[in-house]
Amino acid sequence: MGDSTEKTSKVPFFKGLKTEYKKIIWPDRQSMFRQAVAVVGISVVVGVIIAIIDRIALYGVEFITSL
Repeated sequence: MGDSTEKTSKVPFFKGLKTEYKKIIWPDRQSMFRQAVAVVGISVVVGVIIAIIDRIALYGVEFITSL
């Protein structure tokens, strides 16, 4: 029920987690800004493409149903 191996196995896990966390290389502010601008720009472009495809499909369906 109260197995002590469960508590001792948590300590190495958190030590390993701390070691791996120290290996992370965080991006600088300029790099993060450029990546954020790229994500927003690509999202806008993809949104416009989807809107154009949606309009074409809407006109196509209206044309077919009006026949």
